[in-house]
Amino acid sequence: MGNKKKEVAIFGNYRNYYGYRVGQSFDEDPRVKVMKREWFEDKDCLDIGCNSGWITITVAKKFGCSSILGIDIDGDRIEDAQWTLRKVVRTSVTSKSTDSDKNANESLIEEKRDNSGNSPLSGEKDLLDVVSFQKGNFVQNWHPPEKTTYHVILCLSVSKWIHLNWGDDGLITLFHRVWMLLKPGGIFILEPQPWSSYYNNRTVSEEASANYKNIEIPPEDFQYVLLDKIGFRRVENLTSSLTGTQPGFNRPILAFWK
Repeated sequence: MGNKKKEVAIFGNYRNYYGYRVGQSFDEDPRVKVMKREWFEDKDCLDIGCNSGWITITVAKKFGCSSILGIDIDGDRIEDAQWTLRKVVRTSVTSKSTDSDKNANESLIEEKRDNSGNSPLSGEKDLLDVVSFQKGNFVQNWHPPEKTTYHVILCLSVSKWIHLNWGDDGLITLFHRVWMLLKPGGIFILEPQPWSSYYNNRTVSEEASANYKNIEIPPEDFQYVLLDKIGFRRVENLTSSLTGTQPGFNRPILAFWK
């Protein structure tokens, strides 16, 4: 019997990333728990490196975005995300159609709003109008539709892959493009991977191996670069340890304000 071939994802585009990222016993990615409703509600948002779209969809449903676009370099992951979105909408519609007590359901929504401070997206049918996905290389050639700017840009566990594939220049391009695409007062939410993680993935490609040797901006310097070089005015470390994450995924999540 042959051994199962290990998946090689040179851009971090793992097929079942969220399956082992969140764990089967957790319904919601714990990173979402450190985010605040007021950052997203009725806002236009962008999710860089959305993979199969779970974070993108969860943020839209939980916080009531006006719009959120997820982009990923891998077309297969975008197809996964679109499938996931359709499944979420179908499941929600089916669930509602079997609920014979509409008033009780509306009361439950209001109770959840009061208790959690969250404002769930009203009308799951609207989710298809709010969430969209698009294949694109953010660093090299992706451009937002109709020169759109955003209130919030997410970049979770993606910066390492940009760094390894396009070096320090690619990282600076990421940060600069995020700055240019954010509205004044906008928020950049970044989850950088630690340097040890770079070492573990340095051999995924020849480009990654070469870039790894030449990197001069380690993850611990990202705050300095974003504040002093790019121009963000302040940063908040949302958390350095999250309950519910798998081993090896306890990373700081940083919010930068333009």
